[in-house]
Amino acid sequence: MKFFVSLLFGLLFVSSVHADDRYPRNKDIDIQRYRFLLELNDQNDMIQAQAQITVKFLAPATNFSLDLANKNSEGKGVEVLAVNLSEQTQNFVHQSDRLRIDLKESAKAGDIKVFQIQYRGEPASGLNISKNKYGDRVFFADNWPNHGHQWLPTVDHPSDKAAVEFVVIAPAQYSVIANGLKMEESYIDANRKLTHWKEDVPLAVKVMVIGVAKFAMQESAKLNDVAITSWVFPQNRSEGFRDYAVAINPLTFFQQKIGPYPYKKLANVQSKTRFGGLENANTIFYFENSVTGKGEQEGLVAHEIAHQWFGNSATENDWHHVWLSEGFATYFTNLYLEHTYGRDRFLRQQLADREKIIRYHQKVWRPIVDTEIQDPKNVLSPNTYEKGGWLLHMLRQDLGDEVFWAGIRAYYAKFAGKNAMSEDFQAAMEQASGKDLKAFFQQWLYQAGYPKLAGTWHYDTANHEVVLKLEQTGKELFEFPLELALQTANGQLHMQRINVSRAQDTFKFKLDVAPKFISLDPNVRLLFEGKVTEN
Repeated sequence: MKFFVSLLFGLLFVSSVHADDRYPRNKDIDIQRYRFLLELNDQNDMIQAQAQITVKFLAPATNFSLDLANKNSEGKGVEVLAVNLSEQTQNFVHQSDRLRIDLKESAKAGDIKVFQIQYRGEPASGLNISKNKYGDRVFFADNWPNHGHQWLPTVDHPSDKAAVEFVVIAPAQYSVIANGLKMEESYIDANRKLTHWKEDVPLAVKVMVIGVAKFAMQESAKLNDVAITSWVFPQNRSEGFRDYAVAINPLTFFQQKIGPYPYKKLANVQSKTRFGGLENANTIFYFENSVTGKGEQEGLVAHEIAHQWFGNSATENDWHHVWLSEGFATYFTNLYLEHTYGRDRFLRQQLADREKIIRYHQKVWRPIVDTEIQDPKNVLSPNTYEKGGWLLHMLRQDLGDEVFWAGIRAYYAKFAGKNAMSEDFQAAMEQASGKDLKAFFQQWLYQAGYPKLAGTWHYDTANHEVVLKLEQTGKELFEFPLELALQTANGQLHMQRINVSRAQDTFKFKLDVAPKFISLDPNVRLLFEGKVTEN
């Protein structure tokens, strides 16, 4: 995901690292598949729906619960009409945005049962029914982070992934796009059309999606057997096709660097999403003004495509570890830009990201994995995006390119289609490198902030050496390598590398002549703030 606008601007106990978020998990069930039959109309915003949900029981049970919004004070929300198992009616209780289904016959461990839930309502969120910028009526899902249950009965949490099908009946003038492959498109009558999309790869609810609108569609390219398509408002046909055609480039790059693309199609869709981009699995939504015909959103397109591997296929197991999605997408976008436009473009972006982290920490002093956050929408910040990306950058400097990429590929291969936590990623990188990375992850992931440095230097003429006094002035103490560039009057650069671990330290370097100035981190390898001055 990428925001359209910028976000707002302690050492944790090790035990908190493993703390789950506050979602009420039911570890006795595993949703295998959702099949949603949805009927939409142009007369009102009411949806008529039936959900067919395949549940595997992991332990004996007499009931289970799903997330599903009740009607609010404005009358928006969902009313459940009936719950059935085969043709047998089941009792249910629907309150506090939870649907508890009471089984007339107890389930045994290993049982797989298919439930039908009939419901109707006007969603308060999750399904955006509105008009686009041209005044045309549109229907766009916007599930992230946990708005799916506003219109779909689900386990609305990334830990429970399932296959999904959408069967949409809508006025005939609309086209329908959704996750997976199109199985059917047929007219029910002169005024209504049925469209069926099916995705067999398990997905988190946050990236399940439908889009219903007047679309122009073009297949812009194919990578192996994966069709890359663009879905844009007809008024933006030529500009949109041109802007979204760039998708083939990051798709190719990420597949070469990370591993096989995990889905069978990639659709890029102009939409009414609340975000700049939303990484719905194989069906990416972009904000409606992303289309200009000027190719201005290549970075955004790359970011959302990177999510197909990290976030969609390899998915964080709880919200506190969303950097495994956003930090990865941020950094791999920067690497794509380096691959495409060169080192200078990459360094400019890394410096911009570093500055954003610094500005954020002037107001908020929290770690990347922040177990104090209760509302999942608050897990997004420059911590989970830019600082997460910088963590990967520093890890790459530490391990070297070959080991870093080997670890990335191994981590993805192990957790493709599954869920992971930060410790899983750490373990993969330790195995690839043969190094103990506990201290690295502890200070960069679970500790707030970054190094703040202040220093002075002078040239000792008698001993022909530079004397550098360096102090860490931040709230937390860090340990890290630091590169220095010493430039002499004739323009020569002398590079030095030191290891900083103490609050205050003195370093000496032999140099035949006095330097003109000293710069810190000339190759942009370290997340830090500070400078040194001549004494």
